[in-house]
Amino acid sequence: MKRPDWANEQLTTNFALYEFLESRFFNEAEQERVYRDFAALNVLHNIRELANNLQILRDWLGCSISINIALRPKWYELSRGRLGTSKHVQGMAADIVASKYSPDQVHDAIEQLIEDGKMKEGGLGSYSSFTHYDLRNTKARWRV
Repeated sequence: MKRPDWANEQLTTNFALYEFLESRFFNEAEQERVYRDFAALNVLHNIRELANNLQILRDWLGCSISINIALRPKWYELSRGRLGTSKHVQGMAADIVASKYSPDQVHDAIEQLIEDGKMKEGGLGSYSSFTHYDLRNTKARWRV
């Protein structure tokens, strides 16, 4: 599948829009649908805010950050037996990996940046292979 030109928009110094729209978890038809439906989802503002917060984290860590998955449209969530209420549906969440840090270390770094008022308060979860961060405006923490 060819990435649409508009998806190459640079949102921050190190993050482009496509990084929040593409995922290895989507099959080809699903990925095409994400791109096709994107404008109607009306989530670009949220993705921009998420990208800005992740840029702060990247600058602080001093290493690359990969996004496993960010936007998960409601139809995708429902097709996986989920409720469709995740912050991913609103473009307000990302599951990330930092190249030089463990998920727990990334979790702790985000926690510190939130406490310092540099990143927005939200949901923060640490899993065995990634860290979840979202912009829910209220504090939620978990480690799995």
